[in-house]
Amino acid sequence: MHIGIGIDKNAGRVMESLTSASKSNRITIFSKTGIPGTPYDIVVSDNAEEELVKALYEGRIDAAVRGTLPANAVMKLLKKYGNVKSLKRIALLETQSGTRFLLAPVGVDEGWTREEKVDFVGYAREIASALGMNEKTAILSGGRLGDIGRHPVVDKTIEDAEAVAEGTGSDHMEILIEDAVKDHGIIIAPDGISGNLVFRTLALLGGGRAHGAPVANLSRIFVDTSRASYDYSNAVFLASALADYKQKTF
Repeated sequence: MHIGIGIDKNAGRVMESLTSASKSNRITIFSKTGIPGTPYDIVVSDNAEEELVKALYEGRIDAAVRGTLPANAVMKLLKKYGNVKSLKRIALLETQSGTRFLLAPVGVDEGWTREEKVDFVGYAREIASALGMNEKTAILSGGRLGDIGRHPVVDKTIEDAEAVAEGTGSDHMEILIEDAVKDHGIIIAPDGISGNLVFRTLALLGGGRAHGAPVANLSRIFVDTSRASYDYSNAVFLASALADYKQKTF
C-alpha cells in the first residue's frame, strides 16, 4: 500500500519509527520543510496539511496518517474534502498486557448523544471486522445500576447506556471497563471527555499503546495520531490494513 504521513515537528522521531512499516508499504512524507537524507518520497509545502488530504482524495495515496501535522488544520480539511460536519474517530488501543480493543468516542466534542453512540457502534464494528477483531460491544456509563439517584448526570449516562445497548445488541457494562475489555473488542465511553481520558490514561500513564484512530465516517482511509506518540509505524500498519480491506471488499 502507498501511505502518506505528515511531518511538522519531531521529524527524526517519526522517521525512525517508520523503518518497519516501510518494508511492506510505500511511504510518502508530506512536510513543511525538507528532511535531508530521508529515504522516502517527500512532498514539501508550507501547506503540507492540504497536500496530504488532497493526495488522499485524488487517489495518489491509498491511505493517510496525520503524523505530527497540526490537528486542527488537518481536521478542518478532512471535513471540507470529506463533506462532513463532524469527524468520528475510533482509537485502536492495547493494554500493557497485550489486550487490544477499539475505543470511541475519543474526541472531546464527540459522542454526547444516544444517536452518536449508536453511530459509533456501527462504525466500530465495521473496523473490527476489517481487522479481524472481536465485534462484541460494551457500552459504558458513569456508574453502576445501584448508583441511580446519586447524581442526575450519572443517572443520564446509565439511561443512555441502557438504551444504546438495547438498540444495538450490545452489553451495558456500567462503569466496569476493567471487566468489559476481557471479552469485548469494542468499548463505547459515556462521552468524548471520558473516552479521551481513558485513552490518555492507558497510553500515556498506564504503559499501554495507542495504534492510531481511524476517522470512521469518511470515504477515504485516514488515521489520526496523538501528538504524544513515539511510534508511528503502528498507525501506518493500521492505515495499510484498512486500505487493503477496503480494496478487497469494494
